[in-house]
Amino acid sequence: MKKLMLLGISSILFWSCHQNSEHAHNHDAESHAEHQHNHAEGQLELNNGKKWTMNEEMKPFVLKGVDLLQVYSQEKQTDNVRLAKELKEQNDQLIKSCTMDGKGHDELHKWLHPHMELVNELEAEKNPEKAIAIVAKLHDSYMEFSKYFN
Repeated sequence: MKKLMLLGISSILFWSCHQNSEHAHNHDAESHAEHQHNHAEGQLELNNGKKWTMNEEMKPFVLKGVDLLQVYSQEKQTDNVRLAKELKEQNDQLIKSCTMDGKGHDELHKWLHPHMELVNELEAEKNPEKAIAIVAKLHDSYMEFSKYFN
């Protein structure tokens, strides 16, 4: 079942239309943290009923994050600190590769900010049962991502 979900998310991301952005954002983790506070928190919205298109350079980092989470769960790993650090690396690369702008960019921030908070919680968690619950929330986060972004 988990492999099917991973395949589904991967397929959804790879089916997206190619979009070239004329305006590139040079994000790094620190400026991204400042930048995301400027966006209104709220419910994610579709693009007139359709998913937002991400630039191709960003997709591998989301897919790798999904893969890391799937392997962690399937192999019943327990080093949540290591997983969190690996997910942070993928998030940092996602941010650095971002060339989205406009409303789609704002919507990505609505997903990314809570996702990054979950990763931080996972890294700090000492209780194994609570770490498992956070991993489940991260899985849900990636599922939410797949509903709103190509």
